[in-house]
Amino acid sequence: MTSSGGQDEATATVLLVFGRGVVATPDGIVLTEAGTARVTAAIGYVRAHTAAYAAAAAPRIVFTGGWPEASTGVAAPPAGAYEGDLMLGLAYRAGLHHHAQLRVENRSRSTLENLLNTVRDGLLDGYRFDARHPLGLVTHPWHAPRVRLLAGRILGLRGPALLDVPAHGGERHDDRIALLAARLGCLGTRRGEVLLRRERRVITALRLARRITRRSADDSTEE
Repeated sequence: MTSSGGQDEATATVLLVFGRGVVATPDGIVLTEAGTARVTAAIGYVRAHTAAYAAAAAPRIVFTGGWPEASTGVAAPPAGAYEGDLMLGLAYRAGLHHHAQLRVENRSRSTLENLLNTVRDGLLDGYRFDARHPLGLVTHPWHAPRVRLLAGRILGLRGPALLDVPAHGGERHDDRIALLAARLGCLGTRRGEVLLRRERRVITALRLARRITRRSADDSTEE
């Protein structure tokens, strides 16, 4: 479900913007192109709905993302260069703070943690989401099914209480394996600590499988 700003359409009172990684450049740590595209999508949504927001409280925009490479042992970026911080900075430079409340969560390493930490930090407190005022999920279309699945488990929101705000550009990604892993991990529980343990086991298994595959490919090349 998407919205283009018509008066009779549902308007998100909160946008949750999901990070898509950072990269090191000669000029420092920057957002990936896909991460930048998600911030741009949030900015565009707010600008397209200025009339709706003028008659109500300013929307809240939550930028969520930390250091996804933390669990691999790669050194973390300097303070202020985590995903959420960089997205927030981009939004400020675009003047979004004049039209919305901007918040940041910068500890997460995964989509699951994005949602869990947003709740734990109280960034959704005081809001009630429904078909008229849904929670906006700002991400790429290939990522949206997994976000909706996890939002259903963690937030108890489904269907029209969630609004897709699609970002475009930066990359094309096949998210089917991650979506399947999320579905399996969610079976039989909504408890955050259980979901996190399951996710970490799946990530460990996938990394091991990649190492074995890479080693096998290297051995075949040497023969």
